[in-house]
Amino acid sequence: MKNRFVHIVLLFAVAALLNACMGGGRKMPSLKETYSKKDTKPFGAEIAYRQIESMYDGNFIQNKKQNFKETWDNISDTGSLYICMAPKLFVTEEDVEAMMEYVNAGNSLFISAGLIDELLLDEVGCSAVYTSPSIEKMIGKMQSTTVFSAMQPEFKYGYYYYPFQNYFTSIDSSNTRVLGYNDNKQPNSIVYFYGKGRLYLQCEPRAYSNYFLLKDNNYQYLKNAVAFTQSEPEHVYWDDYYNKLQSRKNSKKSFSTFSEIMKHPPLKTAFWLSLILLLLYLLFGGKRIQRIIQQLKPNENTTVTFTETIGRLYLQKKDNKNIADKMITYFNEYIRNTYFLNTNHVNDDFIMMLSRKSGVEKDNVDSLYRTIVATQGSAVVNDYQLLSLQEQIQQFYKNTGKKY
Repeated sequence: MKNRFVHIVLLFAVAALLNACMGGGRKMPSLKETYSKKDTKPFGAEIAYRQIESMYDGNFIQNKKQNFKETWDNISDTGSLYICMAPKLFVTEEDVEAMMEYVNAGNSLFISAGLIDELLLDEVGCSAVYTSPSIEKMIGKMQSTTVFSAMQPEFKYGYYYYPFQNYFTSIDSSNTRVLGYNDNKQPNSIVYFYGKGRLYLQCEPRAYSNYFLLKDNNYQYLKNAVAFTQSEPEHVYWDDYYNKLQSRKNSKKSFSTFSEIMKHPPLKTAFWLSLILLLLYLLFGGKRIQRIIQQLKPNENTTVTFTETIGRLYLQKKDNKNIADKMITYFNEYIRNTYFLNTNHVNDDFIMMLSRKSGVEKDNVDSLYRTIVATQGSAVVNDYQLLSLQEQIQQFYKNTGKKY
């Protein structure tokens, strides 16, 4: 029975390997436009993502997998960069409102899509003309096609594919500037000034695809495009939500992992093969009878004992300042790891965001950080100051439900 099970497993493994090898040798790379940061195919965005990483190597890129309304509800940035590349951009009225609030606060929103929702274009005060992919393939013809920047018209960036034909129209020149054109001198890249920030719109995302950026010096096109944004943004966000939407009615639906697996034949084959192997294991391996294993006594948690010992050592030396500094360091580390907030810049926005995320009242958070600032500024910390700091920190943990 055991040998039969091994033979069945080997048979399925060999069949899957042959299928992958034979199928991969005959098929051309997929030309589907995904603009996913993990897609290495011609019209994925892995190269663009890696280029953004290298341009902002001192700033960790945060990937966002929810709509913009939910993103904006959880941040309070005033100098950040949000990058969104998608085949088509579908948004809701709530998304548009959140985007404009994000820009108005002083941030930069960079969007490149082959079709941009009219809800957003109406807010900007312009419209766009698009070439349908199906019409493009019927009447279009592959040829050398280029795009160029309005600031550097002498530099053109091109490749061999269907022409760049999307462009913006009815642009309000009072608050909008053209940043780029296609071969027909039609604007395909603009910037909209709103409040303290800027909204960048580009309607030819193929110019940021793997295929385009790997051609000659085309990587400079992306570099020049984001050069107009903040040189050192507060945060850098990469959208991993809108490039998966197929229509506006689906913009609030959650992303289905199973449906995404079924879209790709290799993943689909691996999924069903894994499921079959699991069933075979349950069928044959589940018959094995194992004797009862004696339950081991769990290890004693010595964390509390260790903490008490260290505490007694510090109390014997009466080094209250050292104890307070370590308490503050540990607390700030907890805030950074739990709520992803920067404790190096404590201001009203930080207090409000920490209160919102932790559920602790704003006055209590404000009082705690006033005590922390006063303690850090004191050369000597007396017993009363140390006890007050410890009680406020423990009360914060208690209000957030943290076990300590």
